This record gives sequence, C-alpha cells and structure tokens, in this order.
Amino acid sequence: MRVYDISVGVSPDIPVWPGDPPVILELIKSIKGGDVANVSQLQAGVHVGTHIDAPLHFVEGGRSVDAIPLKSLMGRAYVVDLRKADMLDAATLESARIPPRTRRLLFKTRNSDYWAKGESKFRRDFVAVDASGAEWLVRKGVRLVGVDYLSVAPFKEGDETHRILLEAEVVIVEGLNLARVSKGRYTLYCLPVKLMGSDGAPARAVLVGV
Repeated sequence: MRVYDISVGVSPDIPVWPGDPPVILELIKSIKGGDVANVSQLQAGVHVGTHIDAPLHFVEGGRSVDAIPLKSLMGRAYVVDLRKADMLDAATLESARIPPRTRRLLFKTRNSDYWAKGESKFRRDFVAVDASGAEWLVRKGVRLVGVDYLSVAPFKEGDETHRILLEAEVVIVEGLNLARVSKGRYTLYCLPVKLMGSDGAPARAVLVGV
C-alpha cells in the first residue's frame, strides 16, 4: 500500500486567488520568549491551498461545507492524466478514456508542475474545466471533481462552471498537487476543516494506492 499526500502546504509563500487575503502564519507566544508553550496564529481565506468548495460558495442557500456528507469525500477515485490539455472541455473529457461509472474524478494537468516547482506567484493561465466540461461531468454522474489549481473554472470565467457543478451537488476539491501521482485508481480521503456554515474550508487530501 502506498499513501500519497496530494495536499498543498499552507504557508505565506503559496499563491492565493487575487483579492483573497494572504496567508499570515505567525508565532504569538513562544517558549523562547518566556511563555509555557509555542502558540501560532493563522489568518487566511477559507479557499486557500487544498480546499473544498461547498454549494454555498456559488448557490444562495446552498449546503455549507460542514453539511457535505463525509461519504462523498472518501472512497474510490480515478486520476486522469491530461497534462497535454489546455482546457478541460466536453470534447477533451469524452476522449480521455475515463472509466464508466467513475464517481470521484481527479484531473492531473500541467498545473501540478507549478506546485512541484514551488511557484509563489498566481498563474492566470491554469488549466481548468469550462462549462461544457462541467455539463459533461454532471451528465456522467461524477459526484466529486478534483483539480490541481485554485479554481475548477478558468480565470474570470468561473461562475458558470461552478454553478453547474454545485447546483448538481458535485463536490469540488481545488488546489491538489498530483505531480507525483500516476493515472489510475486509488482510494481518496479528503476531509475539510469543519467550519460551521462556511462556503468552503481547507482540507487534507491523500490517495491510497496498491
């Protein structure tokens, strides 16, 4: 059994979505300074690093992240290698030979190279799912979609893709790092922080392969 950590480490050095608050992680109490323990403080948006988008993110009155069923976030998943793709549209997905009845689908694209290289600057040219791709995923019965950058949708074109998926109650996992993972079947465990009533939350995601 092999375990792959596909989460992005959260630190002040990682890119964040333009307009979102930067990551601030600082020591506010220290043993060196005379305190009995080291205590750190974290400030960040909920859509930071590897994270979950809840329906509430784009659907008024939608389900919040704490209400997403855990069984949706754990179980068999398929990683598809689309590193040559520039856009994940319906035609690209149709030709990708994704196994039928796949319910959890993770996209490995060239985006993962950005994480592997430790890039700290936000990339606007990341590979993402367009509206036709989102409709294809819903039509095929996919229940969880994982992407390897900070949005499932193209930059400045996010509304439609997000709404198509989230209105269909498809769980969106963003900010994965799949650089060290080959295509194939795995077991996914992706658990968000239980932020009550929130539109999203950071998560730790791992894949287990045989």
